[in-house]
Amino acid sequence: MSYLDKILDKTFTWFSANFGTFLFIIFIGIGTILIARTVNHLMENYFTKASGKLHMDTTSFRMFRHVIVASIYFLGLIVIIFSIPDLRSLSVALFTGAGLAGIVIGFAAQSTLSNIIAGISLALFQPFRVGDRLNIMNEYGKVTDLNLRHTVIITWDNRRLIIPNSVISNEAVINWTIEDPAVIWPVNVGISYDSDISLAKKIMIEEARKHPLVMPLQKMEYSIVKPSFLKPETFANGFKNLSVLRNVDPDFRDRGEVNVYVTELGDFAVNLRLLVWFKDRSDAYSSGCELREAIKRRFDSEGIEIPYPYRTIVYKTDIQKEKSPEKSASAEKSKMKYAPRSRLTDIDDRTDDETEQ
Repeated sequence: MSYLDKILDKTFTWFSANFGTFLFIIFIGIGTILIARTVNHLMENYFTKASGKLHMDTTSFRMFRHVIVASIYFLGLIVIIFSIPDLRSLSVALFTGAGLAGIVIGFAAQSTLSNIIAGISLALFQPFRVGDRLNIMNEYGKVTDLNLRHTVIITWDNRRLIIPNSVISNEAVINWTIEDPAVIWPVNVGISYDSDISLAKKIMIEEARKHPLVMPLQKMEYSIVKPSFLKPETFANGFKNLSVLRNVDPDFRDRGEVNVYVTELGDFAVNLRLLVWFKDRSDAYSSGCELREAIKRRFDSEGIEIPYPYRTIVYKTDIQKEKSPEKSASAEKSKMKYAPRSRLTDIDDRTDDETEQ
């Protein structure tokens, strides 16, 4: 009998002796997958229906759903292991030496365990939630998913940024929407020193008031409700009507004001900063660009100059000439002004001798 025939005979003998166990393993595996997917589907449907009434927090629910589904797969794996005699003996041996095995497994799965623990921590403490808009790792985007391993962020240019939970938990995060989504957005403009500052400020305020997404003047009520498994709107039909009540800091209850400040007297411009309120960070950037364009057009029509940067160039040869009183007059002619686009303007015509030097 050849070597291949011996292997086939042993394989057939093993399947004949363990056919029932093999069918049981297949049954448990398929059953585990079906149960996990069914539970996942039912929980998603329940959340969709219950969210309209209870306003359940998406982040906590998704993490809870991931834990339940992972637990089902884990239980199925345990049943399969203990249904195989050889694996059962191996598992008993591992449990007997649990100390050494735990150390080995801990080192091998260090990254995975740290991501799982970090994911659960993020879901419990909620520095951000699914749907929040963040600045993280020099990226701006919206959180679309938080699971046991990683967090998914869709960036402003429709990229999917997938960050391990252990990494994102150690990063500084700017959360624009977790409690109070309204933001104060700056629009910086510089005007020339000859321009009328009062007129420029008036134009900037008028253009801001014309924009449809700039918040009108309003006063928000103060709330200290903190994010949890249930959103604050949960109590809308119960104890409090929180339709306009938000987690608003008392220093920012008055919103909708439009202010213009002189932030700097620069080298060539008076720098102004327009501060406007928007209801959400997603509106701020594009609306700020539109305001900047509208202000530029009004400045052009009203005669408010946005200056080029001007500098004075002094040639080294001219400095040497200034040391001689008789050459001081010719030295003045060598000073020139320039602006961007490499546009040079002579203050005075230079002589041929000075040009050669």
